Amino acid sequence: MKTIVYQKFGNTEVMQPVEEPTPVIKANEVLVKVKAVSINPMDWKIRKGEMKLMSGSAFPKHTGVDFAGIIEETGSAVTHFKKGDEVFGVVKNNMKDGALSEYVAIPSSNIWKKPAMLSYAQAASVPIAGAAAVAALEKTGKIAPGTDILVNGATGGFGMFLLQLLKDKGANITAVSNTKGTAVAKRWGASTVIDFTRENVLTQQKRYDIVIDLSGKMGYANAKQIMKPVSLFLNPTPRPIEIPTSLFKNLFTAKKHIVILSQPSSKNMTMLLNAIHEGLQIEVSRIFPFDQSVEAYQYAEAGGIIGKVAIEIN
Repeated sequence: MKTIVYQKFGNTEVMQPVEEPTPVIKANEVLVKVKAVSINPMDWKIRKGEMKLMSGSAFPKHTGVDFAGIIEETGSAVTHFKKGDEVFGVVKNNMKDGALSEYVAIPSSNIWKKPAMLSYAQAASVPIAGAAAVAALEKTGKIAPGTDILVNGATGGFGMFLLQLLKDKGANITAVSNTKGTAVAKRWGASTVIDFTRENVLTQQKRYDIVIDLSGKMGYANAKQIMKPVSLFLNPTPRPIEIPTSLFKNLFTAKKHIVILSQPSSKNMTMLLNAIHEGLQIEVSRIFPFDQSVEAYQYAEAGGIIGKVAIEIN
């Protein structure tokens, strides 16, 4: 089968298409013929060696975490799925496994049935970004009408889910985006949009109850300037050192630094599937074919993407 691997840490030039044997499934697994894979920042952070403490340094490594496709074979212990089912899901170990292949062997607990109204590319875009958005929503606590929330880096995949999940809470949502993201941020639920190419949110007078930094570029130290005396800074892209240090520093301030760690689960996928059936939009701004996987990652890593980028495999 066709797959993408890399033999050392680095930029997109280390990615190589190779042929590997089709995986053999275990009793609790299914073999999925992959139709689409979504691109996430996690992919290139692992590939560049930024997460080697968790991913390890053994090669070759594969890439891609969430996917959608068709079940080709089921293990003897699998009862809820059958051959031919259209599904979406995540690899077993997102630090070590990869989905950017013609076939993947996946535990049946890591897949869900694909809603008929979604394309494969849309379904592949749900697990990682969607689960992170649900985790962020849970960390905001009870949102009262009028709560002032700032979402920085609001129109990528994470922001796409988060803005739409937040909009029904009655909060005043301010989104920070580039110029081309202004209209879509409003469509997804922002009441105010700040174009960071024209305005600096840190120099404005408004203060926020909750600041959610999806871009990872603002940082807690800067965010404190625009946070209310009692407020939350939600950080879904923490540096490893920030995980323990935030807990200690929070003992001495009412401006809390909250690290968000998430993983797709039956609970958060059920919530997302319900939201999708109720009209949650999933925008895939560009789809690349498998033989342009390197170009797809170069495009995604350049930033400024609206929604998600996906790779389709025929």
